[in-house]
Amino acid sequence: MDLGLKGKSVFVAAASKGLGRATALEFAREGANVTIASRSKEQLSEAKRMIGEQTGTAVTAAVMDVRSEEEVRRAIAEAAQRFGGLDVLVCNAGGPPGGGFGDMSDEDWQSAFELNLLSTIRMIREALPYMRRAGEGRIVNVTSVSIKQPVDGLILSNVFRAGVQALTKSLASELAADRILINTVAPGQIATDRIRELDEDRAKKLGRPVETVREDNVKQIPLGRLGEPDEFGRIAAFYGSFANTYVTGQSLLVDGGMVKAL
Repeated sequence: MDLGLKGKSVFVAAASKGLGRATALEFAREGANVTIASRSKEQLSEAKRMIGEQTGTAVTAAVMDVRSEEEVRRAIAEAAQRFGGLDVLVCNAGGPPGGGFGDMSDEDWQSAFELNLLSTIRMIREALPYMRRAGEGRIVNVTSVSIKQPVDGLILSNVFRAGVQALTKSLASELAADRILINTVAPGQIATDRIRELDEDRAKKLGRPVETVREDNVKQIPLGRLGEPDEFGRIAAFYGSFANTYVTGQSLLVDGGMVKAL
């Protein structure tokens, strides 16, 4: 299938590792002009090298903290200037700290809001003028299965990921006339540093071996294993592609069947 991405300008946030890097890799494989962004210059350099080796395509890197309005504006503007516009935006950010309601201060709530919801708002705001100028566009918001089923011990993520999905649903109607499609792709248990860290934290709190905690998690997945980043990346690339012409405002769970909600 031709995804219609060759020569398109694609911006992927939080793309120096994990799901963001896997998603950027798939866009690069399709011949897109990809800009990857992250806070870490060193990790960005490594991601550029890896994507180049695997695809033969050079990507552009932008050091950007998604919590900084100024840095978001600069990074997206530079990507658009380099490639003559912006066709696809992948909004992504690291997860906030784990914990329950009683563990969180006002500062924790504010930080998570800026990291996971306000960052998405800002990136979309900066990208829209370029997409409207092009006459079409695609936006993919990376969230979590918690948009359908809250995850115990991740109250900050549960609240603000759901906010991103509400934003997605609202914007789908507003942007349809501009031929801009916006969707959410929600990962479950994917083998990334984030999942490893959460397993280690939970194991420490429970006083159990991390391997046992991980085995318990896997038992909840009908496919019987963690997902791989590339499995997520392929789905995100399709929803952000121009082969997707009639899906907008939707959320797709990439979770091996873990979530039982309808």
